[in-house]
Amino acid sequence: MKTEGRRTSGNIEDRRGMSRGKMAVGGGIGTIVIALVVLLLGGDPSQVVDSFQQGAVQSESYEVSPEEEAMANFVSVVLAGTEDVWTPIFAQSDMTYRKPTLVLFRDQVQSACGFASAASGPFYCPGDEKVYIDLSFFDDLKTNYGAYGDFAIAYVVAHEIGHHVQNLLGILEDVNSQRARLNQTRSNQLLVRLELQADFLAGMWAHHDQKMYGSLEAGDIEEAMNAAASVGDDVLQKKYQGRVIPDAFTHGSAAQRKEWFRRGFTTGDFNQGDTFSADI
Repeated sequence: MKTEGRRTSGNIEDRRGMSRGKMAVGGGIGTIVIALVVLLLGGDPSQVVDSFQQGAVQSESYEVSPEEEAMANFVSVVLAGTEDVWTPIFAQSDMTYRKPTLVLFRDQVQSACGFASAASGPFYCPGDEKVYIDLSFFDDLKTNYGAYGDFAIAYVVAHEIGHHVQNLLGILEDVNSQRARLNQTRSNQLLVRLELQADFLAGMWAHHDQKMYGSLEAGDIEEAMNAAASVGDDVLQKKYQGRVIPDAFTHGSAAQRKEWFRRGFTTGDFNQGDTFSADI
C-alpha cells in the first residue's frame, strides 16, 4: 500500500506504556457480548473478552522498536484513510460519521466492554466506539496464519472500522438484540452474517481509498483476501480441532470471507453488502 505523503490520524490513543496489577476474575460477561473480536479461533467473542476486577493502572517504561513504530504509523495512516472514506459516504445520506478512536495497547487493556488480553486479537467496542489493537498481533498473523503483507494489516483495521460503521447505522444493536432471543446455533449464524458484512465494508473501504489516493500496489488485494481466508472458521477449526463444525462458525468460512471482501472491493456500493438477506 502506498503511504508516502498520506496523513496520519489524530484519533490514536497510545496505551503501550501502561500496565495493570494482578488480575482476579470477577463479574459476568453478559455486558460484553457486543465486543466483536474478529480474528479468533471461531469461538463466541463474548467468551474471549472477559470482565475482570483489576488493579490500578501503572505507567511503565516501554521501549518501542523502529519496526513497531513504523507499524503504528502505518495503522494510523489506514485509520485516517477510513475517516476520509466514510465521512463523505455518510454525508451523502445526510448522516454524520463519528470518527472512532484506535487504541494501541500491549498485553492487556480495559475497554467499556471489559478487559481483554493480546490473545483476544483486535476488537471493536461499541460502548466507547474504540478499536483496540496490540500490534504484536500482526506478527502472529504472519507467523501463525501465513498472512503476509501490509495490506493484510490494512484489512484487519478496516474490518474493525466496519464494525464501527455497523454500530453507527444501528446494525450492531439490532443484531445483538436478535441474538439474545436465539439458540446458540441460530445466534452463531447471525453473527457470521454480521462479520461477513464487516469484511464487505473492509473491501468497500479499499475500493474508495484506491479511488481517492491510488493507494493500491500489485498484490495488495491478494494480501487482504489471504488474510481473510487464513482466519476463516473452517481453516481455524481444522487447524486447532482437527475437524470442521459449521454450526460453531462465528465469522464465516475462508471462502465466504474472501468473497464478501471481494464484493465490497469490486462494487464499492453499500447496497450490495446486505449479508443478512443474501444467500451466503
